[in-house]
Amino acid sequence: MQRQWVAEAIAKIQADFQRSADTHLIKLDLPDLQGIDIYLKDESTHPTGSLKHRLARSLFLYALCNGKINQHTTIIEASSGSTAISEVYFSRLLGLRFIAVMAKSTSIEKIKQIQHYGGECFLVDATDLIYAKSEALAEELQGYYMDQFTNAERATDWRGNNNIADSIFKQMKNEPNPIPKHIVMSAGTGGTSATLGRYIRYHQLTTELTVVDPENSIFYDYFLTANKALTHNKYSLIEGIGRPRVEPSFITSVIDHMMRISDKESIATMLWLETLLGRRVGPSTGTNMMGVLKIAKRMHEQGETGSIVTLLCDRGDRYHKSYYNPQWVASHIGDISQQQNNLTGYFV
Repeated sequence: MQRQWVAEAIAKIQADFQRSADTHLIKLDLPDLQGIDIYLKDESTHPTGSLKHRLARSLFLYALCNGKINQHTTIIEASSGSTAISEVYFSRLLGLRFIAVMAKSTSIEKIKQIQHYGGECFLVDATDLIYAKSEALAEELQGYYMDQFTNAERATDWRGNNNIADSIFKQMKNEPNPIPKHIVMSAGTGGTSATLGRYIRYHQLTTELTVVDPENSIFYDYFLTANKALTHNKYSLIEGIGRPRVEPSFITSVIDHMMRISDKESIATMLWLETLLGRRVGPSTGTNMMGVLKIAKRMHEQGETGSIVTLLCDRGDRYHKSYYNPQWVASHIGDISQQQNNLTGYFV
């Protein structure tokens, strides 16, 4: 009976995948960058609005095929919002109870979206408390702690199967510079950067992977020191990326370069992208894009040509009351006018 339910659950997830077209690859029009082509992989077009839709699908299939979930299992996840939104979508698809454990600082828009899909939100005072509380709830309810921070790098088949890397390279096939010189990605769990880095190596590609890290995240320091015991006593203000501890899914050995991006640069670039695209994107996309611009500027100065790909991670409508609110930005991030002025003539 349980095997039959698992088979039906996997079939539902696969059917949902077939109903969703692949996400778009957007070419940006930046006239100052002759010979340097920049692309945004728009992950905001997934049914749940973010890159985490891919992760949630993989995590559910991983758990189902490992016998961790049955028709009575309560799903628990430690999440800042986007992963929980995607996981509750699949929980509802399978008729399962879902509880997200998240910091009280998570945007109200994300909390409402989790509740819209029938999920429950358990709020804790600080980000570092989400792990233990998730484990405790899973034990108390005899549920399953999805644990994205451990399982993200192992749940996705990095060799192909239409993962994010496979999709990017297939879509780049007919572009002027089909093999990107650089792919730029920020890290929350580290699962996407692990997939990208492994895929590049498996297919013997020359593309270099750069991971951009926000302020008050430990990943950049870990990349430099290889010290897994490192922690940070502050928390990233760029929601969805950066961590105060080294997560098990963050694999530095498949990363070529890392770069730290200031919060002011991230938000200024996010707002600049809104004017370029005609729609709002999330703050982590600003972090990604600033990394792209720094690499593109270096290439431009050195007379290099080629393509750079990064990810548009989620929609900006989740952040109306925070990153798109000037008063909130002034209070939490500070004065970003200098960073905005820098972007106006970045390549001049």
